[in-house]
Amino acid sequence: MKKFLLGAVLLLSAGALGMQAEPKPLKLFLSPASNIPAADVLKNLSDKCPNVSITLDSKKSDFMVDARWVGRYEFTVFRHGGDAVYSTQTSFLHNAVKDVCHYINSHQP
Repeated sequence: MKKFLLGAVLLLSAGALGMQAEPKPLKLFLSPASNIPAADVLKNLSDKCPNVSITLDSKKSDFMVDARWVGRYEFTVFRHGGDAVYSTQTSFLHNAVKDVCHYINSHQP
């Protein structure tokens, strides 16, 4: 009986660990001042953050991202409403997108 209970507890624990909540779908608005093409940002977003899409309507966005190349990639994230909440600088576009993805998924509105 003890072996059965131990097995049931282990099975339930393993199932609970495997059932992680799906990230909420989020929308980003790419700032008009950005000099990185939306297609490049979107390609990396779809790899790193499948729950995030780019919208052309700033009113429907959860966050705005200012994405610039100035000898390195500089991304600044603004919460809907205009408050700057996160910034990253990296040498590679995929790292900047990964950093932004991690931030917005851990600080959802």
